[in-house]
Amino acid sequence: MDDPLFAISAIDGRYAEDTFPLRKYMSEAALMRERVKVEVEYLISLSEEEHISLELLEKEIESLRKIYVDFDEAGAEIIKNIEKVGYREYKATNHDVKAIEYFLRERTPEKMHQWIHFGLTSEDVTNIAYRILIRDAMEEVLVPSILAIKNAIEGLAKEFRDRPMISLTHGQPATPTTFGKEMAIYASRLGYMLQMIEYAMNELGGKISGASGNYAAQVVAVPEVDWPGLSRKVVEKLGFKHIPLTTQINPGDDLAILFSMMQIANQIVIDLNRDMWMYISNKQIVLRKEEGETGSSTMPHKVNPIDFENAEGNLGKANNDLKFLAESVTVSRLQRDLVSSTVKRNIGSAFAHCLLGYCKTKNGLSKIEPDGDQMVEVLSENVEILSEAYQTILRREGYHDAYEILKSKTRGKSVSLEELHGTIEGLEIKEEILTEMKCLVPEEYFGLADKLVDEIDHLTKQMKDSDKK
Repeated sequence: MDDPLFAISAIDGRYAEDTFPLRKYMSEAALMRERVKVEVEYLISLSEEEHISLELLEKEIESLRKIYVDFDEAGAEIIKNIEKVGYREYKATNHDVKAIEYFLRERTPEKMHQWIHFGLTSEDVTNIAYRILIRDAMEEVLVPSILAIKNAIEGLAKEFRDRPMISLTHGQPATPTTFGKEMAIYASRLGYMLQMIEYAMNELGGKISGASGNYAAQVVAVPEVDWPGLSRKVVEKLGFKHIPLTTQINPGDDLAILFSMMQIANQIVIDLNRDMWMYISNKQIVLRKEEGETGSSTMPHKVNPIDFENAEGNLGKANNDLKFLAESVTVSRLQRDLVSSTVKRNIGSAFAHCLLGYCKTKNGLSKIEPDGDQMVEVLSENVEILSEAYQTILRREGYHDAYEILKSKTRGKSVSLEELHGTIEGLEIKEEILTEMKCLVPEEYFGLADKLVDEIDHLTKQMKDSDKK
């Protein structure tokens, strides 16, 4: 029954291989490991306070840190046993954080036991543990995956910067563009959102202030210690901003901002996937065949855009989950309830669907090839798109009713190049202007589209300069 074929969720079953990198950060064992880390670092910080009767030698500190550095499956099983069925002299706690405390007692000398979890509430440990997991999963798995998509799109943008193609506004033929420039837009958008995600990650904050956020137990026990200062020290040591004003729980606004930024990034990737699907559907993009792959169980000819479809579905699911998470983590009745506690255990599911969406998008992009001949053919079948250029040149030459003239001949119609030429031949315009207009062809009427691709490099440089500041 441990086989992925028997998993309830597709992310741990059918897609287990794709989502495997997240297990290091989003599993229950990973949460245990980071809770142990928070407890250990808090204990070490306590030992550095002159008014706390706990002195640790350097080798004892090293030994403490090895508990979470070397945390393994055996340690996770002990913690789970302490929580659910009991372990040695410990009866089942039915409390996951208390199980961490007792686990640490098993791994430490008795002189430390009274100071483990001293004055803390469960949320003091858990709020930081989750942020460690989220930060590390983002840095090591999700952000690199988004960046890989951006880089792939950027490569397509530069390779096909001057590959002309028709634009479709409201689904109708419009002023031509280039495939490269359209890809550059997505690269630019994702680059911006990566900046926003990085900002949100840098704003993650933690609290260690007791049962209702007032340091009450710590102060009554050892009033000589600067407990807010100690809290700040531990939180910042673990890599987060210190939140001085809380109830029992960390309010979660920082997580909501990060989840919202991820939603926007995902929407951009969904937008990209839908466009790729449409370009493949109208045959402007060719989807390379994979050897041995089957497109349909009954239609042998099919080559389906399954990666883009799979990505859209998973990113849509991810965004539903991220939206719910963002809403849930910012709300808690009075000083605390457990709604967001159970909800946070599903962060891994949301991240897994994100990762699946990113991987499938990257796979899809690796299989596409713009069909230059088809793109030019489509442009040549829609020469009425030159009416914009014609009317603009005519207006430059003083024809105030130029728009109306072209509208009467082209709106809602398919016209040939000869018919379009005929529209302007009857006008009183200079021969050189007539020649200028007749020289226009749809596949060359894309303005500065090819040059605009270079804006990706300019934007990347601006981002790097901003990071340095």
